[in-house]
Amino acid sequence: MKASERVSFVMRRSIVASVCAAWALPPLRAQPARAPGFDTFLAVSARLTGRASFDPLLADRVHAALARNVPGFAAKIAALNQWIATHGGTPTDIITAALEPTHPELAKTVSAVMRAWYLGVVGEPPHVEVVAYERALMFDPVGDMLTIPSYCRGEPADWAQKP
Repeated sequence: MKASERVSFVMRRSIVASVCAAWALPPLRAQPARAPGFDTFLAVSARLTGRASFDPLLADRVHAALARNVPGFAAKIAALNQWIATHGGTPTDIITAALEPTHPELAKTVSAVMRAWYLGVVGEPPHVEVVAYERALMFDPVGDMLTIPSYCRGEPADWAQKP
């Protein structure tokens, strides 16, 4: 092998190795910028639902949908966070009942947040936006025993056979 062929061979091998190494690495992407009030929203959601963490993709969807559908959502969620901090973390139904007489808009915000997390829907008819179905929190308590409705449990038409 001539010296020029050896250099060419080594260069080709190093280029191929570099491309393979770059392909094997996970993509280096910047984290998307969080919307204003997102962290407050997560803190309020954690207190209302009793969950320590949420699926990041679902949290982004829920927050974005609530911000689009609830007028003044960022200010309401900040006020709700302040109210919960001063009154203590109590169950959602007690928070809603306590807010109804003095802060009805915050009570509606509690309902909207809980509805979004547990039912996976945001808004009121006819302008309802579905943000989750199989990841809605309503399925968590029974997820180990029941199949999410609309998902086939067996082969097609297995319901037609007598047990």
